[in-house]
Amino acid sequence: MNKINRLFKDNRDNNNKLLSIYFCAGCPTLEGTADVILTLQRRGIAMIEVGIPFSDPLADGPVIQGAATKALKNGMNLKLLFSQLKAIKDKVEIPLVMMGYLNPILHYGIEEFCQSCVDSGVSGAIIPDLPFEDYQSIVRPIADKYDLRIIMLITPETSEERIRLIDNNTDGFIYMVSSAAITGTQKSFDEQKQEYFRRIEAMQLRNPRMIGFGISNAQTLKAAQDHAAGAIIGSKFVTLLDEAYNNEDNQGAACHEKAVEKAIDKLFAALKE
Repeated sequence: MNKINRLFKDNRDNNNKLLSIYFCAGCPTLEGTADVILTLQRRGIAMIEVGIPFSDPLADGPVIQGAATKALKNGMNLKLLFSQLKAIKDKVEIPLVMMGYLNPILHYGIEEFCQSCVDSGVSGAIIPDLPFEDYQSIVRPIADKYDLRIIMLITPETSEERIRLIDNNTDGFIYMVSSAAITGTQKSFDEQKQEYFRRIEAMQLRNPRMIGFGISNAQTLKAAQDHAAGAIIGSKFVTLLDEAYNNEDNQGAACHEKAVEKAIDKLFAALKE
């Protein structure tokens, strides 16, 4: 069974609330991918989104844009990233989901991308700018061949008809974007956003849902976990990881694991505030 499907099946059986973390591969260091993934796994994170850096990340706020710029300057690319993931494949038990824009994936080759995902232990991919029609006609047949889950996003503006279409034609989970805005932290979710969460919950979709964008404290985490299978955190962790690494006295590969530990400690503390 695909690791994503197994995670949500076990979660339904145990009624736990999941936490998924996003980080941008290649930031703050080129060789830090393994440290981030293995440390997050050891600290109990249920699923990890591995960001593919891109020069024009339209849906991302300044934090993730900055991380992508740094990663590209460090020399990160898909070929290198897959080699890093393949090197730790046997140590990773939780689902890894690639998250990136369509341009670098097309440049790499869709079938080659799906094959590399399988070879490196990746269970799914989120491609925010992939049109649903292209997913259906071009990407889905290839992804299905490799048992790779393509995760689609919905927003408060997505119609019920479109949500049902996505739900009926995807597998794994649905990424619920908390608002029709770029990524970034928020102090709270207003009543309008929480009404959106309740509306989607009431639809009783076939796929489980994870809520992302803006989650950074106890209030936003609880709101997400109350109305979905769990929450996805990106910008907050990326910021904390960068700060932790920059505060290390002797920057370098040896300091990266320590920085990840500090970042996740601070994230857990923030999620209780």
